[in-house]
Amino acid sequence: MSPNFRLQCHFILIFLVALRGESRYLELREAADYDPFPLFSANLKRELEGEQPYRRALRCLDMLSLQGQFTFTADRPQLHCAAFFIGEPEEFITIHYDLVSIDCQGGDFLKVFDGWILKGEKFPSSQDHPLPMTERYIDFCESGLSRRSIRSSQNVAMIFFRVHEPGNGFTLTIKTDPNLFPCNVISQTPNGKFTLVVPHQHRNCSFSIIYPVVIKISDLTLGHLNGLQLKKSSAGCGGIGDFVELLGGTGLDPSKMVPLADLCYPFHGPAQMKIGCDNTVVRLVSSGKHINRVTFEYRQLEPYELENPNGNSIQEFCLSSF
Repeated sequence: MSPNFRLQCHFILIFLVALRGESRYLELREAADYDPFPLFSANLKRELEGEQPYRRALRCLDMLSLQGQFTFTADRPQLHCAAFFIGEPEEFITIHYDLVSIDCQGGDFLKVFDGWILKGEKFPSSQDHPLPMTERYIDFCESGLSRRSIRSSQNVAMIFFRVHEPGNGFTLTIKTDPNLFPCNVISQTPNGKFTLVVPHQHRNCSFSIIYPVVIKISDLTLGHLNGLQLKKSSAGCGGIGDFVELLGGTGLDPSKMVPLADLCYPFHGPAQMKIGCDNTVVRLVSSGKHINRVTFEYRQLEPYELENPNGNSIQEFCLSSF
């Protein structure tokens, strides 16, 4: 993984608000004094290469892109904790409970969420995830070790937990498995190239890049012919079963972002758009009748490009006020 991986700062600063009772809703707030992303450093990469399996303590607020074994031990009551896991785009993440010592009756909890939640917004969105929301939460205090291993549906997953008693905690092993047809992805890097493929499946797939970027679509294969249209109203590709849309916004949930352009027809590019928003999403909508494919490149916008929006063939969009 590139040591340059960093997400936008207002997504980085996170704080978990504990669940009460049987509530399934998670809220995250900013924690201005905490930044988990220095974890992604060249020193850590070298450390990983020298020791297999990799082991280290888990922090109350943490971010991990490494396979290994991670142990959390409370040194004081820890009430608002979360750890975010991210793999390569073509990977699933498996979270395995090695040892759990928490007091469920005393108000402790340990829950896995299939995806990410930041500031109350979810990725993948409810529209794009294959499971209903209730099945995306796995509560250790309800299932115990009967579900000792939990695999994500995409390259991101998270846990959130509360431990009151000093000395209590848990140990997890994080592993990754190949995903032949990655569907919903959060990019680890601000630059790259990717191909989304949906083979005869009725599903929607989103690729999220949490940076202002230039998107260049080089190839689009759909099962029908229509037209290309910048979205200026509710009209567009929405009535067609297979299309690609470009989204921009400040949040994490694609369903709450602003549609910027629709691509409704197969072509060999390039088609390029500069999107100066905090989060950019390429979303492939498939009816299940065809094999749909979109290939795109992306790179982070330089500061001077954000100041000078007229350098692209297609007008820059960033509706950050929405």
